[in-house]
Amino acid sequence: MTGRLVIIGAGQAGFALAAKLRALKDARPITIIGSENVIPYQRPPLSKKYLLGEMEFERLTFRPESWFAENAVELLLSTYVEEIDRKAKSVRMQDGAVIEYDTLALATGSTPRTLPASVGGDLDGVFTVRDKRDADLLVGEMKPGRRLLIIGGGYIGLEAAAVARHLGLEVALIEMADRILQRVAAKETADVMRTIHDSHGVVIREKTGLHRLIGGGGPEGNHVRAAELSDGSTIEVDFVIVGIGVKPNDELAQECGLEVGNGVIVDEFARTSDPSIFAMGDCAMLPWKGERIRLESVQNAVDQAEAAAAILAGGSAPYDAKPWFWSDQYDVKLQIAGFNLGYDETLVRKGAREGSLSIWYFREGRFIAVDAINDAKAYVSGKKLLDAGIEPSRAILADPAADLKQLLA
Repeated sequence: MTGRLVIIGAGQAGFALAAKLRALKDARPITIIGSENVIPYQRPPLSKKYLLGEMEFERLTFRPESWFAENAVELLLSTYVEEIDRKAKSVRMQDGAVIEYDTLALATGSTPRTLPASVGGDLDGVFTVRDKRDADLLVGEMKPGRRLLIIGGGYIGLEAAAVARHLGLEVALIEMADRILQRVAAKETADVMRTIHDSHGVVIREKTGLHRLIGGGGPEGNHVRAAELSDGSTIEVDFVIVGIGVKPNDELAQECGLEVGNGVIVDEFARTSDPSIFAMGDCAMLPWKGERIRLESVQNAVDQAEAAAAILAGGSAPYDAKPWFWSDQYDVKLQIAGFNLGYDETLVRKGAREGSLSIWYFREGRFIAVDAINDAKAYVSGKKLLDAGIEPSRAILADPAADLKQLLA
């Protein structure tokens, strides 16, 4: 396969695919299409070090702008694809231009879910956090003493709360589920993270949803100024961050007739139902241990894209996802190895250091994941066990004095 590769999406997965192909000495023409007006960059630091003013944007870019010309990677920015024509093997751009492809890669990522206008989601001062534009808008809002409401108690919401408190804002966080992190972590992990946020002055209200946001006070009377909550209370706010999950950007795939279901469905080689079209990263629904999952992580975006690059370059190895994630909040590092989907048992282990802890997940007696809180040894041990397919000794895990190295003996 030596014809043109067109990559829709200039994020982590799209760039990783192009970079890996060039590293493999694949010389096919490559075009990357991105909707933003900046060269490809890392997104995770946007809501942390970039927002805190500790990292300049130039340090977030994957490569200098000159890299693209030097590696014959055409970069089309501030534009987007309107339509995929699978029969003609071409994409039609917003300006009507048509680009032909031999191979197409969908690295379209995901989009934050927003609040409907009926509850005030269209008011000024209501934000999501996904790209540089979002972060730049928030920089102007993150001022000491201002009142921030965060809607959603997942990792995005908790990380935003940590940054805001570091900058001296008053922070309230509401979560309509029974507890924070309900969909992604065990109660034990949630309890630790809640205690940490409590100690930093974040007001967390669980089992509490949003009734509506109230506008007023701006030049047009359209800026958020208060929130009515599901428990009947009203709180005054200066701005709002919405962290209620994301949805895969699979519209183009659906419109051109590809198989779609909570993302673009791909096989173990990242191929879609059309063998000329690949998909990877947040937008892709991949096979994993007999199920179909969608992984929203930098690790998966890079690893899946690089596996697809190897296939395009003539390889034959399937992508074997080995999920890992992380979240930095205050001085706490949460590292996650594995995927806790369907867990039915947990085991909590105290770490050697004060404040370190790990939560080990099991499904039908089989070890599937670990959350390590300020416990790098537990994370590394858990990841090695998962990679090697070794079941850990429950006795060793239950004994805080036992050396985790014994698990790998």
